[in-house]
Amino acid sequence: MGFKEFGSYDAVALAELVRKKEVSAKDLLDEAIARTEKVNPQLNAVVIKHYDYAERQIAKGLPAGPFTGVPFLIKDLELLEGTCTTFGASAFRTDIADHSGTQAQRFVNAGLTIFGKTASPEFGLVPTTESRLFGPTHNPWNLAHSSGGSSGGAAAVVAARVLPVAHATDGGGSIRIPASACGVFGMKPTRARNPVGPDRGQGWAGLTCGHVVSISVRDSAAMMDAICGPELSSPYVAPPPKRPFAEEVGRDPGRLRIAFTDRSPYGDAIDPEVAEAVRDVARMLEGLGHKVEARAPVLPADPSIAMSTIVASHTSLNLRLAEQRFGRALTGDDFEALTLASAFIAKALTATDYVAAELDAFRISRALSEFLASCDVFLSPTLCLQPVRLGEINTMSQDLSQIGPTLRRYMPGTAMFNMSGQPAMSVPLAWSKAGLPLGMMFAARLGDEATLFRLAAQLEQARPWKDKKPPVCA
Repeated sequence: MGFKEFGSYDAVALAELVRKKEVSAKDLLDEAIARTEKVNPQLNAVVIKHYDYAERQIAKGLPAGPFTGVPFLIKDLELLEGTCTTFGASAFRTDIADHSGTQAQRFVNAGLTIFGKTASPEFGLVPTTESRLFGPTHNPWNLAHSSGGSSGGAAAVVAARVLPVAHATDGGGSIRIPASACGVFGMKPTRARNPVGPDRGQGWAGLTCGHVVSISVRDSAAMMDAICGPELSSPYVAPPPKRPFAEEVGRDPGRLRIAFTDRSPYGDAIDPEVAEAVRDVARMLEGLGHKVEARAPVLPADPSIAMSTIVASHTSLNLRLAEQRFGRALTGDDFEALTLASAFIAKALTATDYVAAELDAFRISRALSEFLASCDVFLSPTLCLQPVRLGEINTMSQDLSQIGPTLRRYMPGTAMFNMSGQPAMSVPLAWSKAGLPLGMMFAARLGDEATLFRLAAQLEQARPWKDKKPPVCA
């Protein structure tokens, strides 16, 4: 077929071609590499290339898994034995992993050929991907704009049709934010649905999780089936699904009770185009037979304050461990200004402050659980502004004081679902007049990815996004 059609297949379909021996894993890898080389000079999304690793996987013989032979990229926050992982930081630019993360190993076991890593901001700290080490990752819809973060590299390559699916992680919105900014589908799973070890029992006090961004809903569901489940170090486990997630795609979602808001959780007005897009999607949902009501949860604490305390504390620990490893004090040559400032702030915090932040996160979680007891799904904008321009969130600025207020305006509604552990997804259902994607966020009860996958598949049929392709496209 010459693989001109590569971009029209999702990962499930590509794996089927390999199973039927209509194409080989090497054919798919060669095509993915060619597509990377075509668009990466414009996007700067694939920052570590280890094509030889994928070629060795194929030569050795791939496991018989659900995605055997499908090319794949993991985020530069995940360890893969024998390859470089930098965490977006200059200090680790030459690090080679001596073991794999559990999630990376499950991708390998699923039969994926992993040929590189996608860009992340340093330690995944901000919702834009512009590390000092690698430079900015550009949005394929408009190169002057951010691809989001922290999984900005992953979302950019999927949007540009380099791959149908790529690894992503989410600690405060980092799957959903770039999915929204780049016009792809991104599901943040229930806490502990997917593994985060073996080096962590939980990340950022349980806020972080990993999964993928994708073009199709069924790729996301099938990948969750492939990698979900506890590991030996799991401190807790997610509620088990009733059936494989892939079987939820195409299943009738029924008449859902959907609450929605077109405002920030702080009550602030948002970008008018974003607000109108939410209302338009609410009308569409009503037309699909769902019961839709304008209503939003009231939060008992400020998510941004609780998150800043938790993230600063973990960042400080990361730098302490790095100093112990290198045997010297680390400087601005090693880490960005925001990372150092965050660690410095943590030194003024007490253990009591940290526990208080965890308690606030629990209180937010309780409020969201109570709210979703009265409805099935909550709809809100993934981002309250259109994708920011590159440079607006500058982690090397001499004045970092504007970053907090910018984040409060830009992505105020994502982190609360990391605190609650509830699943939430960004669905590419709208575009601005300027041609930038506007993702819609849907959240459900703890453990209920099934409802979200059923609804997402319905929306994928009602308002297809697969054929919407950005100007920069492989």
